Amino acid sequence: MRLLVVDDDDFAAAMTAAVLEDGGHEAVIVESGAAALQVLAAGPAFDAVISDMNMPRLSGLELFAALRAEGCTLPFILLSGDDPQALQRREPQLDACIAKDGNLEHTLAGALANLFPARN
Repeated sequence: MRLLVVDDDDFAAAMTAAVLEDGGHEAVIVESGAAALQVLAAGPAFDAVISDMNMPRLSGLELFAALRAEGCTLPFILLSGDDPQALQRREPQLDACIAKDGNLEHTLAGALANLFPARN
């Protein structure tokens, strides 16, 4: 799958991309919510968006809301160092909200398997 990774932290973005690429996916990294909106508006095909929560100017939840307001229905996975269950309750329309922790390799793979069972 081709996945858009949105994270203002270069190291965290590279780690997320490495996890995805180890799983056989293509990861495209952008450094902000604004950049994600531009890339998605330009039309390249992605299967899902994986975004950090805490970013300057446009948080992951704000990016999610902006995409839905534009009619974008791509699956959206939110990554956060905050409590993922609280964030999921705050925005139940998220396809997944997972902790950015040492289990990311497994939890991210599991979230993708739940979203795309036929592809895994």
